[in-house]
Amino acid sequence: MSGEPLIDTVKAFLAAISSGESIARFLAPEVVQIEYPNRLLPSGATRDFRAICEGQEKGRQVLSAQAFEIVNAIASGNSVVLESIWTGTLAVGLGTLQPGATMRARFAQVFEFKDGQIVHLRNYDCFDPW
Repeated sequence: MSGEPLIDTVKAFLAAISSGESIARFLAPEVVQIEYPNRLLPSGATRDFRAICEGQEKGRQVLSAQAFEIVNAIASGNSVVLESIWTGTLAVGLGTLQPGATMRARFAQVFEFKDGQIVHLRNYDCFDPW
């Protein structure tokens, strides 16, 4: 699987995140996600399958809604590079933000696939000031 079908898979993955559906079906058992340092995670993070799924569950508790606007997506071989604008509505307070406040970030993500599933994911997240 390569090219446009992989972009469609990434879009479906983001739609699942936005709707609160499980993302486990998109992830290879050996998946590794690297989130590079950003405002929320100053030291960054490395996650395996279990940690990614647990993170999605934690996100559901912190956010009442979230959405991705895809700015650009490029597929090459078994990889997709995606640029998107993420918005999230807080269900709880975070730092100086109150419940109901909206956060916004620009994401660049690199997805690598094996057998149609995400095997490596690298996030470069740039959050708007709050």
